[in-house]
Amino acid sequence: MNLLGDPGSPEATVDLARTGWTATASSEETGGENGRAANVLDGDPDTFWHSRWSGTAAPLPHSITVDMKRTADVSALSYQPRRDRANGRAGSYTVTTSTDGTTFGEPVAKGTWKDDETVKTATFTRTEKARYVRLTVTTEAGGRGPWTSAGEIRLSGPADPAVHGSWGRIIGFPLVPVATAVLPGDKMLAWSAYAVDNFGGSNGFTQTAILDLKTGKVTQRRVDNTGHDMFCPGIAMLADGRVLVTGGSNAEKASIYDPATDEWTETTDMNIPRGYQAMTLLSTGDAFVLGGSWSGGEGGKDGEVWSPDTETWRKLPGVPADRAMTADPDSPYRADNHMWLHATSGGKVLQVGPSKQMNWITTTGDGSLTSAGNRADSGDAMNGNAVPYDVGKLLTLGGAPAYEKSDATRRAYTVSVSGDKVEAARTGDMEQARGFSNSVVLPDGKVAVFGGQSHVVPFSDATAVMTPELWDPATGEFTPLATMAVPRNYHSVANLLPDGRIFSGGGGLCGGCDTNHPDGAVFTPPYLLDEDGSPKPRPAITGGVPPRSAPGSTLTVTTDKPVKSFVLMRAAAATHSTDNDQRRVPLESTATGDGTYRVTVPSDPGVVLPGNYMLFALDADGVPSESRFLTVS
Repeated sequence: MNLLGDPGSPEATVDLARTGWTATASSEETGGENGRAANVLDGDPDTFWHSRWSGTAAPLPHSITVDMKRTADVSALSYQPRRDRANGRAGSYTVTTSTDGTTFGEPVAKGTWKDDETVKTATFTRTEKARYVRLTVTTEAGGRGPWTSAGEIRLSGPADPAVHGSWGRIIGFPLVPVATAVLPGDKMLAWSAYAVDNFGGSNGFTQTAILDLKTGKVTQRRVDNTGHDMFCPGIAMLADGRVLVTGGSNAEKASIYDPATDEWTETTDMNIPRGYQAMTLLSTGDAFVLGGSWSGGEGGKDGEVWSPDTETWRKLPGVPADRAMTADPDSPYRADNHMWLHATSGGKVLQVGPSKQMNWITTTGDGSLTSAGNRADSGDAMNGNAVPYDVGKLLTLGGAPAYEKSDATRRAYTVSVSGDKVEAARTGDMEQARGFSNSVVLPDGKVAVFGGQSHVVPFSDATAVMTPELWDPATGEFTPLATMAVPRNYHSVANLLPDGRIFSGGGGLCGGCDTNHPDGAVFTPPYLLDEDGSPKPRPAITGGVPPRSAPGSTLTVTTDKPVKSFVLMRAAAATHSTDNDQRRVPLESTATGDGTYRVTVPSDPGVVLPGNYMLFALDADGVPSESRFLTVS
């Protein structure tokens, strides 16, 4: 039995932009260190405000006041403790507001925060129109001294659904969904490890679950027949719609899930045992795997290819993993993990990251690996993302120089691929730095990023980023989305769903720890909502979508109202912040009258990889229909 409450605020909120804000404090340390109040607004959690401690310490209470320079609706304050030590963590507190900076009313929030490193939130009893917001701290959480400190302070206001989207209820799972795959029939497959809340060893079985997206019902199954503990796997969505899962805790094993029969079967073991490896389907219909020193021994995790015809693996000695690694201090144990792979024409693969050097990989014969140049001025970005948002165009974002105990980046880059030519350029930065986040491309080409930490530490919710962001390729800028209720960090996932919404869930899987999150929630993007939160009218595909189509074919699709465009979104699978199955393919279409359109599928299997796709129609305002599943092969 799982009893779940919603730990979020009763009202959807979104972070307010801090441009031009200032902060002042009743006391600040300027002699022994830079503990000025302004540090809480600089976006760097390593700099912090500290009350005066040199000489004679300023006695409690201490207050810090944020001036937003304009009047705004404010409904919550978030407080990130300093990261380097526990001194000065806020304990008992009150929050008050003012319009003039002189008269502050009764507290709109009060309470006592725990003595730990996680980000804290004070939700107001009501939304306030204010210019000034004051946090007053009356006790130090650990009773260590008469001090107060703060790494970052953020303010939130009510979310506008048409701009920021909205969240559904928390959905309980019988496991932590560490890996997920979207299936036909409005289903989503999830799995974790041998236990519902922990991992370790090579136990030969895996806890799995299927979420029915229409009813919300979750069914659980323990998979024993393949002898495969599928924690820390590689995943590839196959040309016939099956899901290939490789390695992990049972590092040499490979298993296949068939959504048509709801059955798991085993296939031939890999030549090289692996965990945390990367996989992608190739344009040929074969599956490619690279890296994975988390299990099966360190180093030597060179490429190999699986054939669906023979169900056998073929080594690629010309594709060495060590030339595609980051410079992680735990190399190669962490340096060859979770590579970003983008399959192209002729069985080729572009390794986009997380190493700062990109690489072209061929998979014929012995294979080959050659440099495709650096990702502009990006450093290594382990636990970041690469998302194909258009044909030959990818967005990379977030990540950190090392797998753990490392500061993440706010930076994002676009990578353009034309033939063998690869160009990377810096685009707009995210508002907050993120590693262990998950990113999803939407049918309109925008990219949503969820969760993550500004300082990556597995099995921790400290420095968790609770506000998702949305990147627009037309502007190169990120905008905030409605705040999440649950942190989504290490071992979290996100997937585009067949109705154009997004599932975000998981995090943890560490036994009895406080950061296990055996749950998820569905996010409704702003393109589906009016200002009052009601659903926008959306087009519907009424016919003309066959169950299977070949590359280069033309479909005669009907809709219930005029639409502007059509797009194929590949049914994808995610784990450990990586989803190499994502792919958005805009289609050429021509209106032929009476709600009928001629829609052409690209002929190049390097553009439209074989497999299951969701076909969306979008109207002139960018509102998508619910999708129809289509197998392209």
